[in-house]
Amino acid sequence: MRLFFKYFFKTIHYIIGPIILLLDALTSPKGMVRAAETQQQVDASTKSLVLYQFRMCPYSVKVRRAVKRLSLNIETRDAMREPSSREELLQGGGEIKVPCLRITDDQGEARWMYESDDIIDYLEAHYA
Repeated sequence: MRLFFKYFFKTIHYIIGPIILLLDALTSPKGMVRAAETQQQVDASTKSLVLYQFRMCPYSVKVRRAVKRLSLNIETRDAMREPSSREELLQGGGEIKVPCLRITDDQGEARWMYESDDIIDYLEAHYA
């Protein structure tokens, strides 16, 4: 029975995932417009951020939409398709759960933030 549910949910994921990506592409938000100098400052500040995500995860899509809406240049890493990114997420954050935002401070210390709403709140507080 457990094996049945594993394959059942995997099948549902592969059916719904592409639909989520299509809807995201069709309804993609417009990015905010900043003065060129301000955008350069924001881009420099976001170099310390990395978003670990799964391409078809609805919560990852939610965070990527917020990133686009805020016109942020944040590196994304696919923890499902890239084994090295998956290992970084596990070693640094302690679990393979997405989305996860790695925030590196000026001293090189990393903080790992899980939960899409928390990530979006952080981004809006710092960059909106």
